[in-house]
Amino acid sequence: MAEHTSSNITIEAAPAAVMEVIADFARYPEWTGEVKEAEVVATDDRGRAEQVRLVMDAGAIKDDQTLAYTWQGGSEVSWTLVKSQMLRSLDGSYALRDRGDGSTEVTYTLTVDVKIPMLGMIKRKAEKVIIDRALAGLKKRVESRAA
Repeated sequence: MAEHTSSNITIEAAPAAVMEVIADFARYPEWTGEVKEAEVVATDDRGRAEQVRLVMDAGAIKDDQTLAYTWQGGSEVSWTLVKSQMLRSLDGSYALRDRGDGSTEVTYTLTVDVKIPMLGMIKRKAEKVIIDRALAGLKKRVESRAA
């Protein structure tokens, strides 16, 4: 079983506002840092993204990848790799928990397997950097929209 990296953050906004930003893939280049291009290539019958093509530049990992998304109501979204130039696999999720005080706890989980050999310790560190940057960017984006 692959090891995963996980972290969480509290965002001062309701879960629906957080999920709205997560689901707005076209705007990812504005706030994520690593995503340079994002294109929804398939949607489900509710208009939510099912497949998204992302052009990434995360330092050591530069990639053109397509991810498949699965939505669990308004509280969780997960993704898995469809195709990539650099990655063998990529699985992740955002899980949202309403804290009952107008804020949302967001947990981001990520597992990455690259095609090039990489020590597990270095891979976990890279995952942690990706997660921390994504959560900080998400928090800033959601809270700036709410202000």
